[in-house]
Amino acid sequence: MIRISSISVPAVHTMEQVRKKVCKTLHIRPEQIKNIRIAKRSIDARKKPDVRYIYTVDVETDCEKLLLKQAEKLRIVKTPEVSYTFPELGNRPLQSRPVIVGSGPCGLFCAYLLAEHGYRPILIERGAPVEERAEDVENFWKTGILKPESNVQFGEGGAGTFSDGKLGTMVKDTNMRMRKMLEVFVECGAPEEILYVAKPHIGTDLLRIVIRNMRLKFQKMGGEIRFHTCMTDVILRDGRIAAIELNGQEMLTTELVVLALGHSARDTFEMLYERGLSMQAKPFAMGVRIEHPQAAINESQYGSAHPKGLSAADYKLTAQTSYGRGVYSFCMCPGGIVVNASSEPGRLAVNGMSNHARDSRNANSALIVTVSPEDYPQFSNVPKALSGMAYQRQLEKAAYEAAGGAIPMQLLQDFERNQKSQVLGEVAPCMAGASAFANLRQVLPENLSLPLIEAMDTFDRKIHGYHRPDAILSGIESRTSSPIRMERNEQLESNIAGIYPCGEGAGYAGGITSAAMDGMKVAEQIGSQFRPGKE
Repeated sequence: MIRISSISVPAVHTMEQVRKKVCKTLHIRPEQIKNIRIAKRSIDARKKPDVRYIYTVDVETDCEKLLLKQAEKLRIVKTPEVSYTFPELGNRPLQSRPVIVGSGPCGLFCAYLLAEHGYRPILIERGAPVEERAEDVENFWKTGILKPESNVQFGEGGAGTFSDGKLGTMVKDTNMRMRKMLEVFVECGAPEEILYVAKPHIGTDLLRIVIRNMRLKFQKMGGEIRFHTCMTDVILRDGRIAAIELNGQEMLTTELVVLALGHSARDTFEMLYERGLSMQAKPFAMGVRIEHPQAAINESQYGSAHPKGLSAADYKLTAQTSYGRGVYSFCMCPGGIVVNASSEPGRLAVNGMSNHARDSRNANSALIVTVSPEDYPQFSNVPKALSGMAYQRQLEKAAYEAAGGAIPMQLLQDFERNQKSQVLGEVAPCMAGASAFANLRQVLPENLSLPLIEAMDTFDRKIHGYHRPDAILSGIESRTSSPIRMERNEQLESNIAGIYPCGEGAGYAGGITSAAMDGMKVAEQIGSQFRPGKE
């Protein structure tokens, strides 16, 4: 096939128009095209309001050899033949089944690949299957009754299940792991467009279906998944893993444990630290969520006369402040809602999520500031490696108390004035879970609040109207990434032989895609060393 880039068509168009552009580029007749496959599609809004779609397509034609002789003139290339390849299996036979702890994207894809290649892994998850979990989360948002083991953070699919389902990453994909991940998602019910759109996303509503279908395929391939099963201890022998304790009572013998814990398994971090797993505090980021009308974001990004039917516009913002701190947007949710994402009683954290349609009236995004171990206090009763986790807990406790367990929210102008809001402006919140006015300046430290305030003018220059007085802030956004890093060697193994830390909780990823890809790396490492056992 032949790959053609930079096919530009109007925002409102048909695939027939794309086909005509291909014919014009290649100087061939429509009947000479046997097939067109979209390789990539993105929106170009640089010349507002003339918003256009830009395609890269692969074309099948009997004229291929002749056309490739004119490749430089036609600005075409032969479609690269690349696909994901699992490594050749190692020689050491396993004596027991590998165990993966955590069913977020990291653990799920690690387990999926191992099952696909005959390892019959056991996947344990402290939370509930996604169907039950969804009911628990909805009930929490309605009643405020939290289930500590089944919530926005814990349960099948991990924290990403209740997010926008964004699948972008800055990680280079030379091994085609991302392609493999997207293909698995599509096989399990995700829209085929995620294979080619520039900023793929699935959405919370569809992601729940995809995760359930992945579970069913995983089980058919010989994998086993145990819900409501928490790893409460690790049993070591001669410096390596020998077994793990489940729910404080059952022992599961294994020689390989993959730690795909996610960023909120704080009790597990504490247990592993006590057992001697090497870890250290690392930088992370905290801040607030901000809501604007989605129509205003669309107008700024696409122009006031943009055509109807475009997807809800997103944005990505960064600012360097005079305080020496950068402020940036994170996990932006077009047409989304802010959700109560708490996982511990008496503490509150927020996140954002969108359904596939992204049809809420508001856009929301985290606005966060990086904090390093030097920035937050050392707690006398907490090891230094776990001090970031203690700091998160301290601020989440303040957020919970600020509005009596409801999501504390505040108008931007009142945040800047350091006063509690009394009434909404034109922006009405889109939130899951009870909310109430509070002064977020009493939750967020000044070394984070002041850079946020200063960054607003910079953001307003990039998106007109961003610094509107009645934009709604809510907090605290504290779970952007893990505050620790579990050390591992070049073979991705911890200082305890047989334990493989990976993903977001271990400090090696930040989002669905990078977490899944790190889990796949660990599966590949295990595959290259070991052969499936006979058990």
